[in-house]
Amino acid sequence: MSRSRWISLVITVLCVVSHVSICAASNRVMSLEDSGLSEEVFRRIERQIESDIADGFTSAQLVVRRHGRLVYQNAWGRVNSYAKNGARIASAPAVTNDTLYDLASNTKMYAVNYALQYLVSHEGFDLDTRISDILGREFSDDVTYIAYKEGDNVPLLQQRRWKAGLTVRNLLEHQGGFPAGPAYHKLKYDQETQEWQTDRENVLYAGAGADSATKERTWKQICQTPLLYEPGTKTLYSDVDYMVLGLVVEKITGKGLQEYLSEIFWRPMGLKHITYRPLDNGYEKNDCAATELNGNTRDGAVYFPGVRTETLQGEAHDELCWYCMAGVSGHAGLFANAGDLARLAELMLTGKYGGKEYFSPEVVAEFTEDSGTGYGLGWWVQGDHEWDSFFGENAPATVFGHQGWTGTLTVIDPEHDMVIVYLTNKINTPIEDPAADANGFSGGRYVSGRLGFVPRWIYGDLLSREKTR
Repeated sequence: MSRSRWISLVITVLCVVSHVSICAASNRVMSLEDSGLSEEVFRRIERQIESDIADGFTSAQLVVRRHGRLVYQNAWGRVNSYAKNGARIASAPAVTNDTLYDLASNTKMYAVNYALQYLVSHEGFDLDTRISDILGREFSDDVTYIAYKEGDNVPLLQQRRWKAGLTVRNLLEHQGGFPAGPAYHKLKYDQETQEWQTDRENVLYAGAGADSATKERTWKQICQTPLLYEPGTKTLYSDVDYMVLGLVVEKITGKGLQEYLSEIFWRPMGLKHITYRPLDNGYEKNDCAATELNGNTRDGAVYFPGVRTETLQGEAHDELCWYCMAGVSGHAGLFANAGDLARLAELMLTGKYGGKEYFSPEVVAEFTEDSGTGYGLGWWVQGDHEWDSFFGENAPATVFGHQGWTGTLTVIDPEHDMVIVYLTNKINTPIEDPAADANGFSGGRYVSGRLGFVPRWIYGDLLSREKTR
């Protein structure tokens, strides 16, 4: 065992014993008594996760911060829990507080949203700028016609008008009109019906090369992609929205996402456990929690030319991110540990870190305003119980955050000045019946895999203690 891993393991043990976390990235620690939370709620969470892991769950990290200070930090499980054949692995290294997790769609917030919030705050970037004015007229001029089975099938000229008027704000609101997942990486895909089990050639196929050439072809296919409906008329969560927005950030800044985010946020804040493509940026496989056991094959139910078949560890799981965007995209691809992600999330509470203002209060308010759809600008907003299954039914209406398909959740609460980051790799488990449900990972049936149980229990504890004061 390396010296750094041994030190991290010792710290983890101390956390379990004292239930007060010691974080190398921050020497400000809040006692449970001062935090308004009880020792019992964290013991209850620990018992649940430990019981689930003993029964077959994978791993987890949890960090809770209040009033700018660390309240709790812990880690459970192993970095890889199963062999490709579904047999349990007992010899993999233990997860520590330093282990990186594939954030999946949490990337959208801490990459694109943070970049745009900074650009609006410091450079006056206008969110109503048209995408074609940033990325070029080919974005709208090159659109092709697809007779979508469900959608507003309008003439090609109207499609060009729609895309020509599409704005950054439309995409942040998930009201851009793009289909949810056009599968640019799949050779066989029915774009008309959006079905992947088909013999039809994918008319928007870009390839699965996971390189810069494929990224360029993907951009050309995004330009050709027609919209399902008129922008601004309907909310439909689409990864394409943030793929485009990632390219917008790169165009505006003249830098890749990794370089820009590191320069503006990670290095100034001293964050050392957050990155795209960790295996290319100083990390080893066992520094990362593994995800799918058999690549992107869903235990053999899915195949396309170029598909990965080995257990994914340190490579982005998301197919569009990895195959089409070379692992660096606005919609997925970030890896981080819960400690660094929680500190990053705290910027949304104050806008500041180390005396520097990253986001103005006005920008934070604009991006997190409840639109009545469950979204602000990108952020999931609790509003009228829109996200109870993730934030808990007792979460205030002003709570916002996001989740990631690999099993990650961030909860940001301005009312209680609190951040909860719960990271798992719940898809590092066998699929129960690949033929019946190719996304039926067994990790999803555990309480620990239903991410909302952590904030639900924490809010139950917090509110009960507030009532007795």
